[in-house]
Amino acid sequence: MVGRSYLKYFKVVVVVCLLGLSCGKKAKIKMIADAEVLHQNVDHLTQLIIYDAFTPPVASRIYGYTSLAAFEAIRFKDTKYNSIAEQIAGFKTMPKPQKGKKYDYTLAASKAFFTVAYKVTFSVDTLKKYENQVISMYQSNLDDSTFLRSVAFGEQIGIAVLGRADNDGYAKSRGKVRYLGNNDNGKWRPTPPDYLEGVEFCWGTQQQFVLKSSKDFPIPPPPSFSKDKKSEYFKQAFAVYEQSKNLSPDQFQIAAFWDDNPFVIEHNGHTMFANKKITPGGHWIGITAIACKKTKADAVKSAQAYALTSIALYDAFISCWQVKYTTAYIRPITVINEEIDPNWISVLQTPPFPEYPSGHSAISGSAAVMLTHLFGDNFEYMDTSDLRYIGIQRHFNSFLQASDETSISRYYGGIHFRNSVDQGALQGRQVGEYIWKTLVLRN
Repeated sequence: MVGRSYLKYFKVVVVVCLLGLSCGKKAKIKMIADAEVLHQNVDHLTQLIIYDAFTPPVASRIYGYTSLAAFEAIRFKDTKYNSIAEQIAGFKTMPKPQKGKKYDYTLAASKAFFTVAYKVTFSVDTLKKYENQVISMYQSNLDDSTFLRSVAFGEQIGIAVLGRADNDGYAKSRGKVRYLGNNDNGKWRPTPPDYLEGVEFCWGTQQQFVLKSSKDFPIPPPPSFSKDKKSEYFKQAFAVYEQSKNLSPDQFQIAAFWDDNPFVIEHNGHTMFANKKITPGGHWIGITAIACKKTKADAVKSAQAYALTSIALYDAFISCWQVKYTTAYIRPITVINEEIDPNWISVLQTPPFPEYPSGHSAISGSAAVMLTHLFGDNFEYMDTSDLRYIGIQRHFNSFLQASDETSISRYYGGIHFRNSVDQGALQGRQVGEYIWKTLVLRN
């Protein structure tokens, strides 16, 4: 009886093992499509950026290095794509996969992405928890050698990308002194309601990805200070004042939709609290995701789109910030409060840095040019990037139409003069075109 029972038990064990239901093997986790893995990786990074309230320029750096790392790993999935990093100053020859060996390049791209993300952000616990889920999915579906080889390759890419990030000027800029402007005529000084110091005033000295210098695309200086009520200096301030009092419902929504201020300080009596939102660059990264999903772009094309859009954002921020702190131009709220109406408040909260040119206009112009080259002109889409944050979505017929609306939104919001948004948009488009024409993207 004992022998028969044992034999019966042995047969059951064999059958179970053959079915893959026991014998120490883990049940496979359902795989997610390669492109969707990349989209989810970026979305989780965006949530971390919002949580840590990174400034818009710094956020663009985070997107730039992480997205570039992901692309450099996944591009081997389709050999017609060239390395972007190897065309950028400061990068060495990137690691290559072993010939004749099997890799999962989406897993490698994810590992490269996370390797960089952990070094360029702060509150990584939630991101690590998410990464563990991604890693577990691949581990349960790949053989051990392919899994380990792919992870190791991704780490190598990430470390190589971080080697450049360590020497781009960012660390040096963290030791800057406070920038409080001055009270000279026509010059920037801290603005209400909280009179914060100038943000990232050394950003114009950062090493760019593709541009050789932050001064490559100069723009004309803004109108000079004048007490003459008929001067361009005064007329531009009065135009902002009048526009703010006569906004249509749609113009007000445009201002709110493109606010993208990552750290708005709200006041309620003696109570103050911060309202965190997506950054301007994060908004365009969201638009990139929308374009990829609408066109059903594969994983490599999606990774390339994220990398190129991030590069366009980063280089445009540096070019814009170089002019901002060189001109140190006064904000509309300061002129209006001192010369027109002491009780006037801008529709949007004025961000803490000099006025000229508009940063959102510059980075939007650059990103829109890049996305137009990648996905075509007259690209119709519904922008839901901000829906979960502010409950608003807007329809656009092209990326350039969206960037034009972004630009004018700063004027409607009362935080920029019209000349500043126009010149910022011009500079940004020039940056985007230069990047597109400079990089060789395919074999």
